[in-house]
Amino acid sequence: MKVLITGGAGFIGSHLAEKLLNDGEEVYIIDDLSTGRVENIEHLQQNPQFHYFFDTIMNRFLLAELIDRADIVFHLAAAVGVRLIVESPVRTIETNVKGTEHVLELASKKNKIVVIASSSEVYGKSRQIPFREVDDLVLGPTNIGRWSYACSKALDEFLALAYWKEKGCPTIVVRFFNTVGPRQTGQYGMVLPRFVSQALAGEPITVYGTGEQSRCLTWVGDVVQAVMQLATHPQAVGEIFNIGGTEEITIRDLAFLVKDITDSQSEVKFIPYEQAYEEGFEDMQRRVPSIDKIQKLIGFKPTLDIVGIVSKVKDYFQKNGVESC
Repeated sequence: MKVLITGGAGFIGSHLAEKLLNDGEEVYIIDDLSTGRVENIEHLQQNPQFHYFFDTIMNRFLLAELIDRADIVFHLAAAVGVRLIVESPVRTIETNVKGTEHVLELASKKNKIVVIASSSEVYGKSRQIPFREVDDLVLGPTNIGRWSYACSKALDEFLALAYWKEKGCPTIVVRFFNTVGPRQTGQYGMVLPRFVSQALAGEPITVYGTGEQSRCLTWVGDVVQAVMQLATHPQAVGEIFNIGGTEEITIRDLAFLVKDITDSQSEVKFIPYEQAYEEGFEDMQRRVPSIDKIQKLIGFKPTLDIVGIVSKVKDYFQKNGVESC
């Protein structure tokens, strides 16, 4: 099987490429390295089944050629991370919406399977916990920049399902919930690598807001396994799936858990949202997925609890060095 991964030098994309190559598949990636890193795929470059192109998905000629070669397209390229979203809303919207439109338009001409990466962000300010795929989406006002990401990913989903309904392009939408693991950077606002890096460096562990906001962390290996199974399951086409863990933890408790697991002397420091991001910043208070749908179809089940996840991220940073966040 030949597979194309857009955003393949990114955190999730590089893990997906690695797993596919280990399974004997031929893998093509395209990444403009805006948030991806060459270091994420250096260990793959000697594999003759691996082909990499450092370019933007806005390059329609190259994208069309790569989609022609592929049997399945995993569309992971996107502007990601709260800090990047707040600082570059134009880039967020254009990359996410225009890029997805290009992928779907070209894939539909060849009837290629497309797995579209979406996000738990689309649920917005919904208080209907746990989040189910059929729930209403409750987005914030347009004058608060952080909601541009949620809106752009919702548009991606509408586009994907429209291409399936109207043009018969087989699409699958996956909503990721706080995926974490090796190679993830805290540079763009991802919380766990930032906490672990700070704790290991003896720096203050910075919690934004009150820390009462809660998340469910998802191990990257579980995400990769799930999207691979969905991509080849005929009943997944035209559907949306949550992929996430179900063990909920507040960001405050996560900070103290990281401090404990790393045996750090760092203080836990609370920083108001307006200092961390921008005036009027709004956060999602809870992100808890229902995974009933994906469990029923492919038997998905998280393999690591939060303690196990934090421990593995700590081990990775201790082995590879602490990054600056």
